[in-house]
Amino acid sequence: MRILICEDSVLLREGLIRLLADAGHDVVAALPDADGIDEAIAAQHPDLCILDVRLPPTRTDEGIRAALRIRSRQPELPILVLSQYVEERYAADLIAGRGGALGYVLKDRVADVADFLQTVDQIAAGGTVFDPEVVAQLLGRRAQDERMQRLTDRESTVLALIAEGKSNQAIAQTLYVTEGSVEKHITSVFQKLDLEPDESGNRRVLAALVHIAHSGDAPQTGEIR
Repeated sequence: MRILICEDSVLLREGLIRLLADAGHDVVAALPDADGIDEAIAAQHPDLCILDVRLPPTRTDEGIRAALRIRSRQPELPILVLSQYVEERYAADLIAGRGGALGYVLKDRVADVADFLQTVDQIAAGGTVFDPEVVAQLLGRRAQDERMQRLTDRESTVLALIAEGKSNQAIAQTLYVTEGSVEKHITSVFQKLDLEPDESGNRRVLAALVHIAHSGDAPQTGEIR
């Protein structure tokens, strides 16, 4: 896999290069800041971009702005965002933006090499992976627990299947019902979870995150469509 890294910490950047290279990946670019990232992507055609949220010169939101820009221009390009802390606004911005495969992981998780490499593979394959701490803080446990109690058993089952990355057709086949019936259940789930309609279609992702936070499971590895 061809990977581009944008990380200002020399130690972490070099560590990621070595870690990914040892796993058989090709790090085609390793940048200390977001300057030139668009040119590097155009020249190297990476299969995955790994970006730090906070980059020079201000170390505030350069990385996240670069990620949002990349997703708007190349929504098919998988992105893994690394952050030192849970920064809810940035995670919400990413979910709300248009795009495909996405990960938002705390840097501490990199220490678990096997888990980190699995996350890289999952996102490159089209998956959506959010750090459990990000999910918990983004949704608020008390609020989402109350909303989950509104769901019927069948709606909870449909929501769990959404969180597994299943399409409406796959859910219908699993439950032996029509796709129309599945769509009605999903609409009801959105309403009961207070997820307002949007043009980007991210209600499905947000609904899946509610299920993940409620169940206490790690983020699902499948793509959330």
